[in-house]
Amino acid sequence: MTARERVKELIKAFPKVYPNAHTELNFKNPLQLLVATILSAQCTDKRVNMVTPVLFKKYRTAKDYADAPQAEFERAIKSTGFFRSKTKSIRGAMRVIAEKHGGKVPDTMEELNALPGVGRKTAARVLEQMATAEDAVAALDQSAAATGAEWEALARLMHRLRQRDAPWPADLALVRHWYEPLLLQRYDDAAVRSADLRALENIAATYASRERFLTELTLDPPGATSDEAGDPLRDEEYLTLSTIHSAKGQEWTTVYLLNAVDGCIPSDLATGTPAEIEEERRLLYVAMTRAKDHLQLLVPQRFYIHQQAADGDRHVYAHRTRFIPRPLEQHFELRTWPTAPHAAGCEAEQPSTTRDIAAKMRRMWRP
Repeated sequence: MTARERVKELIKAFPKVYPNAHTELNFKNPLQLLVATILSAQCTDKRVNMVTPVLFKKYRTAKDYADAPQAEFERAIKSTGFFRSKTKSIRGAMRVIAEKHGGKVPDTMEELNALPGVGRKTAARVLEQMATAEDAVAALDQSAAATGAEWEALARLMHRLRQRDAPWPADLALVRHWYEPLLLQRYDDAAVRSADLRALENIAATYASRERFLTELTLDPPGATSDEAGDPLRDEEYLTLSTIHSAKGQEWTTVYLLNAVDGCIPSDLATGTPAEIEEERRLLYVAMTRAKDHLQLLVPQRFYIHQQAADGDRHVYAHRTRFIPRPLEQHFELRTWPTAPHAAGCEAEQPSTTRDIAAKMRRMWRP
């Protein structure tokens, strides 16, 4: 079973294990839910619930939100964090809802994705739709019709490329002209990226056809893109350390969730009431859904007690988080580390020689 299939089975199992699960956000209609959801990005639901009563009382329709003065709205939601970008997203979405949907929140995924703030997940859905459609360009037309001017321009470009009315490599120049304005909007190093595209266009001129160029580029891609000389990179690999709250809205190829044990998830400081436990369950959901391809839940075998001698070995065992009970184990691949050696023919481990690492380190730094 693939990881994607396991995730689908896990999603099916959650309603059975947690039949009464519900969102912590307070709302009375889809419009309020949309506003609260946008505000909840990198913010706790409790904080959002402290802000939304005033908003919902003052702004009752999509037009009210769209016409709200920007500075005034920013002050109203400032405590939720990232208030400028959230203000832009909410006012932009409400403007589209008021103008194109009669003031009602769309009830289809396609129309919701057409609202301002289209991100990578939205783009991934469009690409998946194109991959499964009989006519990929027609599928792109359907997405472009509800998404905005940029997608419409992309759809027109794809039609022109399909017609091959521009000689090679002029059609690659058409792609660059469409993409360069987006570079300026989205990247600080737009000039460097644009130079890469122009270099690629020059290379394309040495190939007889589009098919030959794309084949060679796929089989032998460049190892890196160009850039202006800067400080030397000491390490190309890096690791992102993040709290669960800060990870909201983020996504990584591989995610390691540390200490998936009771006392950490849920925290031993947040188990006083059912509402607090439910909030901790939602945090685990947020953490697990940050992974695109690989998710590792780490359950330590033991926790060592603080304030003991340097060579002390006093420790306690930990119980796996209550949010992943035994019925859900079938959806996970359980692993234990380190792997125990096979009993047959295994020689007894010889006692190791004691070494004073601290003394060796002090001798290394003596003048």
